[in-house]
Amino acid sequence: MPSKKIHLAAFMNAGPQGTVGWRHPDAGDGFLTAEHYQHIARVLEAARFDMAFVPDALAVPRSLGGSFAPAVRFGSGTPRLDPMTVITLMSSVTTKLGVAATMSTGYQEPYNLARSMGTLDHLSGGRAGWNVVTSFQDAEAQNFNQDKLPDREERYARAEEFLEVTTRLWDSWSDDALIRDKASGRFGHPDQVEAIDHKGRFFRVQGPLGVPRPPQGYPVIVQAGASPTGRDFASRWADVVFCSHESLDSAVAFYQDMKQRAAAHGRDPEQLKILPAATTVVGTDYRDAMAKHEAFFDLVDHEAGLSRLAYHVNVDLTKYDLDGPLPSLEVVGVEGHYREVVEFAERENLSVREIGRWYGARTEGNMIGSATDIVDTMEQWLDAGAADGFMIQATHVPVAFEDFATLVVPELQRRGLFRTEYEGDTLRENLGLARPERGEWRNRARSVADAATGGAGA
Repeated sequence: MPSKKIHLAAFMNAGPQGTVGWRHPDAGDGFLTAEHYQHIARVLEAARFDMAFVPDALAVPRSLGGSFAPAVRFGSGTPRLDPMTVITLMSSVTTKLGVAATMSTGYQEPYNLARSMGTLDHLSGGRAGWNVVTSFQDAEAQNFNQDKLPDREERYARAEEFLEVTTRLWDSWSDDALIRDKASGRFGHPDQVEAIDHKGRFFRVQGPLGVPRPPQGYPVIVQAGASPTGRDFASRWADVVFCSHESLDSAVAFYQDMKQRAAAHGRDPEQLKILPAATTVVGTDYRDAMAKHEAFFDLVDHEAGLSRLAYHVNVDLTKYDLDGPLPSLEVVGVEGHYREVVEFAERENLSVREIGRWYGARTEGNMIGSATDIVDTMEQWLDAGAADGFMIQATHVPVAFEDFATLVVPELQRRGLFRTEYEGDTLRENLGLARPERGEWRNRARSVADAATGGAGA
């Protein structure tokens, strides 16, 4: 029996799935209905997934010359519903499944976010998660009174202070602050609730928070930074790191780096879970699965894929020779996506046009085949020290999630690699994460002196 079990999260858009997933003959068309998300939540919980994860961006993507037309034409990154509303709906029909939403530190205020996430953590019984992003498109800035995004270091500096303020707000109530004694008329202990009186570079927040301390202490914090600054930030603050890799070797290197960074910051590396993306295409055998993948690939227009890639890297690749190689780019939006594309394009000797088709229907993790084939690959990644689990990305919904639940999960369970029942009631318990003590923010926040000198893993 394996001593280490796999954790599973589901990556699902609050809108069309991917660039071409909505075109699949078996794809559902209910992304504007509550039942669509509630059905997926039930499927994931029945399969004992750890959590559902909803990405987000605060603009209709502009790409291919700065136009949003390709995004609308191809359903690439738009529409996107408010992820907090979506995960709240999903939590309402489940009792164990964790639910995580993406929210930007660039265009939120710590008090509002701490209140929303704290509320959901209470109402869900401790199953909320927050994917921390700093935003990466100027189109987002232009919806919030700015002409362009601040540079990466400035965005992470704001995120650093944002996380400190948010966690301090969650800690502004002790776990025992509420009494609710009807006989005495005492509702709470005033001496166990405190203002934070924060005055920093980006925020002035008095506190305390108007919501008692969340059941999980802090909702689970998810992060996906791939740059050196992002890795340092994630290794201190994150409980779960979501990443993308086009080879096992790069996944192993990333995994080792993140675990070492966490240890260097005084954290138990086992308290940082690394979940690479895995787009699974499961069939009765490898030939059947490849036929499914090829049929999906045939739906891809290269312009749609380049539109999606331009959205991620903030560069219009159509201005280059479509039949030439990928140009070298020094400044990109999401560095992890760009490095992944560079690695694959060089290995396969792809032109820009071919990259567009591949990126529009890419299957991350090379997990195409029978349930046995897919679990063999997952086990290989686990044994190689590349992952603590996987972020499952569906080619089309809800069918791809249903196929994974009915075909792959039983094989994982048969090998003892995945739970048959949830270990606990909260997302932290099921991920094997400790509940933060009040004041844990001090251990994760980067000191002012350290930030000034660029030390501690910068």
